Amino acid sequence: MGFFGEYRATRRDERELGEGVWRRAHDRFKRGLDRYHQILESVRDPELREAAVPVANDLADLLPRVRAVCTEAHLRAPSQTQDIPHSSSGYLSDVHRQLSRAGNAMAQTAEALTMARFAAQGTQRSGAPDSAEGDRGPGAAGSAEGARVPRQGLSAGGDAAGAMRRPDAPSPGVGSVQRRFAVVQEHVDSAESLLAAHQGDRAAR
Repeated sequence: MGFFGEYRATRRDERELGEGVWRRAHDRFKRGLDRYHQILESVRDPELREAAVPVANDLADLLPRVRAVCTEAHLRAPSQTQDIPHSSSGYLSDVHRQLSRAGNAMAQTAEALTMARFAAQGTQRSGAPDSAEGDRGPGAAGSAEGARVPRQGLSAGGDAAGAMRRPDAPSPGVGSVQRRFAVVQEHVDSAESLLAAHQGDRAAR
């Protein structure tokens, strides 16, 4: 992105999200998304990749929605500290709770993909280094924002010649990854619904 691009992005985040609870909720969700994409790039099992790529794209589609919720929440109740702003009936606390749960579920989705990758690799690959996702450098952290993963591009780049397709043996953990994604989506939906139900409300100053 370059220094000036990063500076402008940081200033935009400070303006739209503040530096308090809404910014933290957004950034935590984004870090979980970045982590999922990093792990995905190290998955070599064809069936697991086939299942994990659509989830990656669906998760990426949630990030603008999370940002919109955080931006609107900051507009209604600006936050520059770690204290959740007061609101009528405490609905902003509920919004923040749903965002926090979405961030937790996002991290758990990435963890589920990690476990599924290990299970798919099997014991014969247990000696392979597990640092692929950690050695991508500082540019990796922003790679997931707004990014959608092409199915063909991923399978061509990541499926090594030694990766064997096992049509009769589903990759372990696929269901867990998909269930975790459903939980992430549920919490994002709830945060949006809470804001919509209190349209026009403003925090007490």
